[in-house]
Amino acid sequence: MASSTGTEIGYADYLSLDKILNAQDLQSTKVGREAHDEMLFIIIHQAYELWFKQILHELDRVQDNFSHETVDDWRMGQILHSLLRVNEIMKLLVHQIDVLETMTPQDFLEFRDLLTSGSGFQSLQFRLVETRLGLGPEHRLLYDGTGVHSRLKSAESAALSEAEGRASLIHQLDAWLSRTPFVKAGSFAFSEAYRKAVLDFLTKDIRTLRAHRGLDEEQREAEAKALEKAQESFKALFEPDAHQGAWRMSPEAVQAALFITVYNDRPVLHVPSRIFQTLMDIDETMTLWRYRHALMVQRMIGVKIGTGGSSGHDYLRQTAEKHRIFSDLFQLSTYLIPRSALPTLPREVERMMQFVYSEEPTE
Repeated sequence: MASSTGTEIGYADYLSLDKILNAQDLQSTKVGREAHDEMLFIIIHQAYELWFKQILHELDRVQDNFSHETVDDWRMGQILHSLLRVNEIMKLLVHQIDVLETMTPQDFLEFRDLLTSGSGFQSLQFRLVETRLGLGPEHRLLYDGTGVHSRLKSAESAALSEAEGRASLIHQLDAWLSRTPFVKAGSFAFSEAYRKAVLDFLTKDIRTLRAHRGLDEEQREAEAKALEKAQESFKALFEPDAHQGAWRMSPEAVQAALFITVYNDRPVLHVPSRIFQTLMDIDETMTLWRYRHALMVQRMIGVKIGTGGSSGHDYLRQTAEKHRIFSDLFQLSTYLIPRSALPTLPREVERMMQFVYSEEPTE
């Protein structure tokens, strides 16, 4: 390889292998104790940190592209590409647990006491990934009664605070969705048209159910009441007072997300729809990683106190469900109806959602 100065640069120098391959400082060796698996433990966690660095690098591009008041089509392509890469990395992080689990609990006990206050909870980069995606302080579970900042060094805490003060990806997504032009165009209002279509669909289902003679009366009424409850829940989607607390994103953003989800086969909505799917994939993969991590900790230490004085697997298990970020996108499927029951879009809206090179329709 040639450097910018024209001199040859070798593979090892380009990758700084002398630094990387000598960065495994085994505490067991320092105290003269045989602990073969400490090397694996260190390398796995160093690999995690390198992948976290790459995820943050991808989020830099995603958030920079979303920061523009008008997000051009080519930026949407970059956003999708980076998010797909983030998800692939997260899947790799899940698989790394398989490698770590080749270490037995007794192997871990050979050096566990040498970790003293060290804990994966102190990974600043992972906290930055969570925060940048949208897990703010108000959504974090307390850790043994204290917040995440209490376990970080002062400089790390300051870096996390700085990230918490900036717009997260979910907030940028909210702002972008709120500007979606197709939800209201001319005389067309998606919220009104879709609300009527869904309520008509559910009302028809209720009538059909109550006329169904194959079910006993008690069962018919129970299922009809469930559909009536779904009707009320759906109405709340379009009522600001009921919206508060049920959704993380604003009413405008949620309605736009629903519009994109419902009409995802329209050309201009292909990439936004894939971005939704990828964000849900990331949320799902992170949830799987947290759950696998919790099981691994329980497998390694049982009910003992975790490294760094943590409450171990119980805390990790709770974060798997409580630290979800894009739950709004998952909820949208509750309000879907068959394509055959969708309201017909006005011609001008359909034309707006075609690619720009589409020919003008002939009269």
